[in-house]
Amino acid sequence: MEQRKLGSTGPTVSALGLGCMGMSEVYGPADRGESIATIHAALDAGITLVDTGDFYAMGHNEMLVREALQDVPRDKVQISVKFGALRGPAGEFTGMDTRPAATRNFLAYSLQRLGTDYIDIYRPARLDPNIPIEETIGAIADLVKAGYIRHIGLSEVGSDTIRRAHAVHPIADLQIEYSLIERGIERDILTTCRELGIGITAYGVLARGLISGHWSKDAGKTGKDYRLMTPRFQGSNLDANLALVEQLRAIAAEIGATPAQVAIAWVAAQGKEIVPLVGARTRNRLSEALGAAKVTLTPAHLAVLAKAFPPDVAAGTRYAAEQMAHLDSEKPATA
Repeated sequence: MEQRKLGSTGPTVSALGLGCMGMSEVYGPADRGESIATIHAALDAGITLVDTGDFYAMGHNEMLVREALQDVPRDKVQISVKFGALRGPAGEFTGMDTRPAATRNFLAYSLQRLGTDYIDIYRPARLDPNIPIEETIGAIADLVKAGYIRHIGLSEVGSDTIRRAHAVHPIADLQIEYSLIERGIERDILTTCRELGIGITAYGVLARGLISGHWSKDAGKTGKDYRLMTPRFQGSNLDANLALVEQLRAIAAEIGATPAQVAIAWVAAQGKEIVPLVGARTRNRLSEALGAAKVTLTPAHLAVLAKAFPPDVAAGTRYAAEQMAHLDSEKPATA
């Protein structure tokens, strides 16, 4: 598999990464055995970047990743971990805590659950409104010096925060949503990251399955699926967004690929510093996603896609209003 370097100071990783969140929660029931088999299949295919979060099912996902990686040489895989999100016993999110003491505490638990003595990329999941980003990054930088962390990342923060964080310690990559129907990063964040030599790990490249070509109006009705509570998957918004998928399906048919493969290939084509994270929960979905590496989008293809999917084409916001309010990445840059 092609390799890409995350920024000027980050690690060299596979051109596709595997996001493991859905193997533990959010998208309805998942099969443990199939999840582990999918991680193994990803590694066999050359994927080296595995992304998780300590709050994904309250530690379950990290323990699942540990089980899947227990026989894999540690230097053959890069583990990316998000931290800082607080949850209650019912699973509800209750805020962020990225104080230096809390950061060290979160890391200690992640190291134990993952069964490793270091994490390749460690990042706050969101901006903590109560703690200056300089304090959080400074604490992580101390953990880098101590050998517990190799690289520092960020997640869903805007240009101003990126600059402040990078001034404290080099940032390897920004993890942020980016897809054919979610182009907010292009307003100024992508330019800022390129200026500073920061890579991008793009999640939501299939808009949580919405533009995969597999979602329908009846999908997700069994089990607890978070997507049904988000604006893009509801009512007339869903109708409008599924109409967009039909345009993508037609374009993909002409290219000789599936809608999901074209959508992933489009994100990968936006720059060599961008690594799409695919959230495949099964080997079948992973196999399809891996096929994106064989899709070559010509300038003509890209032009057709640009016309069909202009910025802000999606109906509805990517998160509910309450969550959107907490996204630093949605705030306009001041400089």
